[in-house]
Amino acid sequence: MGSTVPRRQLGRALRQLRTEAGVTLDGAADALECSRQKVWRIESGLGSVRGVDVRAMCQLYDASQELTGALVALASETKAKGWWHAYGDAIPDWFELYVGLEQSASRLRFFYDAMIPGLLQTRDYAHAVYQHRSEVSDEERERLVDIRLQRQALLSRRLPPAPRCGFILSEAALLRVVGSRSAMVNQLRYLQTMSERPNVSIRVLPLTAGLHRGVEAGTFVMLEFPPGNRATPEPPIIYSESWTGALYLDRPQEFAGYEKVWMSLDELALEPEQSRRLIEKIIGEVHHG
Repeated sequence: MGSTVPRRQLGRALRQLRTEAGVTLDGAADALECSRQKVWRIESGLGSVRGVDVRAMCQLYDASQELTGALVALASETKAKGWWHAYGDAIPDWFELYVGLEQSASRLRFFYDAMIPGLLQTRDYAHAVYQHRSEVSDEERERLVDIRLQRQALLSRRLPPAPRCGFILSEAALLRVVGSRSAMVNQLRYLQTMSERPNVSIRVLPLTAGLHRGVEAGTFVMLEFPPGNRATPEPPIIYSESWTGALYLDRPQEFAGYEKVWMSLDELALEPEQSRRLIEKIIGEVHHG
């Protein structure tokens, strides 16, 4: 039994391609000379997948050569046990693996220690973050910023209902000026606006909390998925990224471990209203700094 993550990502991408191509499940099964059940199983991420099947599906759905290559590479990962996705390997950067998971989650919890998470970033802040990546071309930088901002539509969508999102942000992340001072003030004001959404909770972990479990755990995201109509619901996932790749953890004991970390951070973080007051105070300091 391999990691569920690449299987789900692959299934989701293939289902989307089939829908866009206007092909039914039965139509795909006929053309591929296999059972409808097999196509459904692959799209549902229920087992490891052979590259040859993925190639045939991509051909049938008129997928680009680039995307076909990315999905065939992903198929080879569906047998992996735990899953570490390294950047710059066979699966290209533009194929945003995490985004597909984020879009289908019903509950998201973020702990960010050093910066403001992508879902809450303004365009200027996101630009300043990517400005530090000298290996990225201007054109690529624009595309990465656009992807980041498009993801934010998730917070206000109507169908499927927007996920419940809980953010615990370290006070240090709010004090670190990214870009110009005025851009940072706008970013902090944007946090205040976002915190008014009914499905969004933004809480600050004050520096006075001292050493806490989040310091050891580092930045992470907890994703939980709707039960849907499947016999086995999608297991929740921990996502943790580093400079060279991202770790996806989907074993129950791993998720339970992070749940304990979250609960300890939850106890130390300020309540939403206190958090808003602290952010207001930081806005004043950055503005006049």
